[in-house]
Amino acid sequence: MSQFDSVSFLKTVPHKPGIYQMFNDKDTVIYVGKAKDLNNRLKSYFNSSKKTIKTDRLVSHIHRVEFTITNTETEALLLEQTYIKKYQPRYNVLLKDDKSYPFIKLSKERHPQLSLYRGAVNRKKDEFFGPYPSGYAVKQILALLQKTFPIRQCLNSTYRNRTRPCLQYQIKRCLGPCVPGLVSDEDYNEQVNYVRLFLSGQSDEILKKITADMLKASSELNFEKAAALRDQLQAIKHINEKQAIYNNNDNLDVIGFHYELGLACIYVLFIRNGQTFGHRSYFPKVPSNTELEEVIETFLGQFYLQGNQNRNIPKKILLNFSLSDKQAMEETLSIVAEHQVKLVDEPKGDNLKLLNIATVNAQTEVKNKLLENSTIKQRYDALKAFLGIKKINRMECFDISHFMGKNTIASCVVFDDKGPVKSEFRRYNISGITPGDDYAAMEQVLTRRYSKKDLPEDKIPDIIFIDGGKGQLNQALQVFEKLQVNWDKHHPILIGVAKGAERKEGLETLFFEAHGKGYYLDDHSPALLLIQQIRNASHDHAIVGQRKKGVKQLTDSALEHIEGVGGKRRQALLKHFGGLRELKNASIDEIAQVQGISKSLAEKIYLNLQQ
Repeated sequence: MSQFDSVSFLKTVPHKPGIYQMFNDKDTVIYVGKAKDLNNRLKSYFNSSKKTIKTDRLVSHIHRVEFTITNTETEALLLEQTYIKKYQPRYNVLLKDDKSYPFIKLSKERHPQLSLYRGAVNRKKDEFFGPYPSGYAVKQILALLQKTFPIRQCLNSTYRNRTRPCLQYQIKRCLGPCVPGLVSDEDYNEQVNYVRLFLSGQSDEILKKITADMLKASSELNFEKAAALRDQLQAIKHINEKQAIYNNNDNLDVIGFHYELGLACIYVLFIRNGQTFGHRSYFPKVPSNTELEEVIETFLGQFYLQGNQNRNIPKKILLNFSLSDKQAMEETLSIVAEHQVKLVDEPKGDNLKLLNIATVNAQTEVKNKLLENSTIKQRYDALKAFLGIKKINRMECFDISHFMGKNTIASCVVFDDKGPVKSEFRRYNISGITPGDDYAAMEQVLTRRYSKKDLPEDKIPDIIFIDGGKGQLNQALQVFEKLQVNWDKHHPILIGVAKGAERKEGLETLFFEAHGKGYYLDDHSPALLLIQQIRNASHDHAIVGQRKKGVKQLTDSALEHIEGVGGKRRQALLKHFGGLRELKNASIDEIAQVQGISKSLAEKIYLNLQQ
């Protein structure tokens, strides 16, 4: 590789704010950065007296550099996050946080419904509370609300088609608005208002409101309602006592950071209106010898700025790390949040207690992860010793799944030296074979997977596991004999993993050849435990894919024979109702509400699905 001419390049770089991208000889972006002064920042990479080990390694792979001038450092920071998300550069700190964050949705209709919601929010159509750190947190809150405020959480299709109240009404967890005469709109909306106050964090307001309503009911001699409100009042006080860990009603994100032995954990505690809103731990990918400030700064950028419009940025963020360029980050966060945001790294009083909680949890998470990693290392070492090899960088495992010969799916899972690499898990639809022919399915998936003549060296596995006995292994060996793959420097070990008697774990037989008795490992062997983990991951991945394919085929077959319902309309119907079962329960008027579905077509769909 030709040496990058940094001297000539730096003469073209201005002393202005902006971002820069570094490319290797394959024209892949390997690093994205921002700078208040592009010339000074880029010059530091090629200054031999100030380079770190990470910088030295990065510079050795630079083939060319591009830069983009921006008006301000804030613009540079926003553009940097866009490019990091787009290119996922090898030498950047990367936060793997692609999940959409869930909300609690309160629908705007005669009898509002509470539900978990993911996706873009439309506050004109419904009310939304959140986002919350996880779906589990939302489900816990919904269960709590159902016990305290009896408003419905059932699907609209269920609610609109009931003629008598369900079990939730019988156990006093729903007022039964689905059946006329069980509850007045006024009483139902009273409970909805309580929920609205509760989810908004207005604890004092809700207690005052229920107390006033209880006294009013008592004065009107409606003692049954007064008793119910009294019970609600006690339940809410109990909830507040359990949840409140903070005296003020501030909105905060509390960020504890800990780094040890190459592993970083960022523990975020979400405080809303003085109550715990949830927590979440993040383990960003940190290249070796990265400065800790870069880890924190990049985390803040990716967590708050990478296009997540649903992320609520609070006015105050507590940090257990002091940033040298804190002002630029505050200005950028304030622009995105449309209100002033402060980074507080020296909190006092209750804020300091909260930060200590987050820090201790970050330390605990790192210790637990390191302990888990040491167990993984023990298993890898045992497998290397069993196979007589010096290193294992990559392993792949294949499995076949079908239902009575139909909907055949092949799975491939990938493990590296740290465990599963889920981003590289793949499923393959198998077609053109005799139904139930697992050998033909295995031949097809291996051919499709390894038919490229020149695979990148880091994509060539050290070990390939085949879920099956001598027959499946023999099929795999025949495939590799036919393939013209350039693996001269790297020959994977093929291993067939046959299930034991009654498919019991611990009795697996390992085959390296298509004949002979095979090998057994002790059922407590760390090497066998690793093989079981890989095999089970492949099996589960195949099963899930096969079931999804079966459900999709069943759904499509129920709709595709209806005249006038094409692919786009099928998708719109299923997305609107959430599934075929809910669609079958829908009325003609409800079906007609779906975009692109006329009243006459809705009637046709309804009649076909009722057959």
